[in-house]
Amino acid sequence: MTVLPSPHDTIAALATPLGEGGIAVIRVSGRDALAVGDRVFAPAGMNSSRPSAADSHTVHYGHIVRDGRHVDEVLLTVFRAPRTYTREDTVEISCHGGIVIARLVLETVLAAGARLAEPGEFTQRAFLNGRLDLAQAEAVADLIHARTELAAAAAREQLAGSLSQRINQVRDDLLNTLAHIEAHIDFPDEDIAPDTQERLLSRLDQAAVFLANLQRTAREGQILRRGIRAAIVGRPNAGKSSLLNRLLGHERAIVSPIPGTTRDTVEETANMRGIPVVFVDTAGLRAATDSVEAEGVRRSRAAAAQAELVLHVLDGSEPFTAEDALLRTELSGRAVLNVLNKADLPSRINLPDGLTGVSVSCATGEGLEALKEALERLVWAGRVTNEAVPVTVNARQADALRRSEEGIRRSAAALRDGASLELVALDLRIGVSAVGEIVGKTTTDDLLDVIFHQFCLGK
Repeated sequence: MTVLPSPHDTIAALATPLGEGGIAVIRVSGRDALAVGDRVFAPAGMNSSRPSAADSHTVHYGHIVRDGRHVDEVLLTVFRAPRTYTREDTVEISCHGGIVIARLVLETVLAAGARLAEPGEFTQRAFLNGRLDLAQAEAVADLIHARTELAAAAAREQLAGSLSQRINQVRDDLLNTLAHIEAHIDFPDEDIAPDTQERLLSRLDQAAVFLANLQRTAREGQILRRGIRAAIVGRPNAGKSSLLNRLLGHERAIVSPIPGTTRDTVEETANMRGIPVVFVDTAGLRAATDSVEAEGVRRSRAAAAQAELVLHVLDGSEPFTAEDALLRTELSGRAVLNVLNKADLPSRINLPDGLTGVSVSCATGEGLEALKEALERLVWAGRVTNEAVPVTVNARQADALRRSEEGIRRSAAALRDGASLELVALDLRIGVSAVGEIVGKTTTDDLLDVIFHQFCLGK
């Protein structure tokens, strides 16, 4: 993708998912959007107007016309710059849903002078035209892809500027400090007074601590955006598939009293108290009786190795066995939550010293809420609060924060050691530039290409 081949192009794309539905929306944006609308839209009724004659934020009834024939009956909405998503003139055409009709309307618009938009190009224009900064633009994609209410809430907060405000404040403070230092470079006969130097160092130290704290939210941000993988492992007939079905709230995995029923991994995503969790049901871990089961056991171990979290399901109605102990050894060093199933039966399990577990009954649902609470505590590991959610950063932002913090700490160390002010300023400029990448105040075309190419068409 070439970043905005021409800022003067008028672009168009289907803004709703491709497929059958009640309506489909084709979005058109650019300096000729109203003219393109005039070429394809025939108003019908006393209150409908051609797009170029219509007031902003008005809806008009009519038909899309091509080569003198009606393509579809539509509603056309006019948005005049700058009060639009892209800050350009924009037309949105609501036609009947359906693959064929939506395609015909879009082809008519393209034939009238628009070109097909690149993925994310509408949001890219919103960024380049100053409506959104880069952190807010990324939040648009996060909001679209959110799989839980908590993830959506975090994306909305970032879209509203929660992260951007913090970043802009620290960047402004760093720029003021840099300006002070460069003033002394320009006037070398004036030494920095000791109390002034202490104030400058205090600003640098505070900025470095702030950036370090913000970096720590990257893990929580990753969990909200991508979710977490949790492998369900244990001996055959411990209740792994039953647990998966209970957590999902529907029958997803086959449950049978016959050992070895599950021969392959079964994956399904569930919303666990705002956390998108990909549960992976696995084959029972035991000495396989045939080659198919052996492959299932191998895949189970691979799934457990790749998961961030493991639910070790134990049969609470039976004693802790050597097989259980062996599996526990295999899981050493991992984030493991022991699930003691069959709480509806007399308990016979005796966990080794130091091991604890959550008692549940997959037959009755007993203990399921306690399990979800334990899962939530283990995932967050006590490092996130509701107040921290709005400022979680993604991997790109965390990398920029790290580079900025390193530059600021080098700058502060150089200032303390009495190094040349040119060296102090050099590292500080690196820090300012890196933190500016987060909101897009310092960017490259390659960076924008990577970010916006991840968007869907029409957004």
